[in-house]
Amino acid sequence: MVELKSDTALAAMREAGRVVANALAAVRAEAAVGVGLLELDEVAHGVLRAAGASSPFLGYRPSFAPVPFPAVICASVNDAVVHGIPDGYRLRDGDLVSIDCGAVLDGWAGDAAVSFTVGTARPEDEALIDTTRRALEAGIAAAVVGNRIGDIAHAVGSVARAGRYGLLEGFGGHGIGRRMHEDPHLPNEGRPGRGYPLRPGLVLAIEPMLIAGGRDDHRTDADGWTLRTSDGTRAAHIEHTVAITEDGPRILTLP
Repeated sequence: MVELKSDTALAAMREAGRVVANALAAVRAEAAVGVGLLELDEVAHGVLRAAGASSPFLGYRPSFAPVPFPAVICASVNDAVVHGIPDGYRLRDGDLVSIDCGAVLDGWAGDAAVSFTVGTARPEDEALIDTTRRALEAGIAAAVVGNRIGDIAHAVGSVARAGRYGLLEGFGGHGIGRRMHEDPHLPNEGRPGRGYPLRPGLVLAIEPMLIAGGRDDHRTDADGWTLRTSDGTRAAHIEHTVAITEDGPRILTLP
């Protein structure tokens, strides 16, 4: 069931989104060559604790997962697209890192992700991240009253395909509110004018996941969580929580 949020609820979600933004900013500031993924997870956890927020990631176990997720961030490096579990890996020069983080504050959730490079950036990684960002911006621009889910999906997918990038098959954005994952599902590719209508109060996590090699398929690590590109090429993932309003899209996960 799709729940439309009141102005009061949107204000509360904005505060949760602010915590997410602050956590992602803190992680990005700490990320450097030699820093471990577990250290980045603790940085994000510290921001959540200081704000009185909890993590919707920690202990989350959807039907496909063999074990509950053990961290407050997803840390996906290089060919890992999403759902990377922070472990003993230490960042190396030139790594492409995607960090996904959520927060629940006063019963409302926020969810966002960033992608960035560590140390010396490869031009092709910068192009991939830039295109992923532009795909997100196109999706947000389409998140207006009167459009449909398919219009956002088409906007995201058109930017990705124009850059000859792949899109992670079977995964996309989602509704969000009191729970991190709510209806409706938001594909990263679709037909305009199709799907659930965008109404004031609908809140969506819009999250392009682009693959450099152009393929859409993936493989899953033995941990049952980490999704990697099937051809070993790199990937990027950028996300915002966005509210549909009469005045246009409102990004709730800005600092």
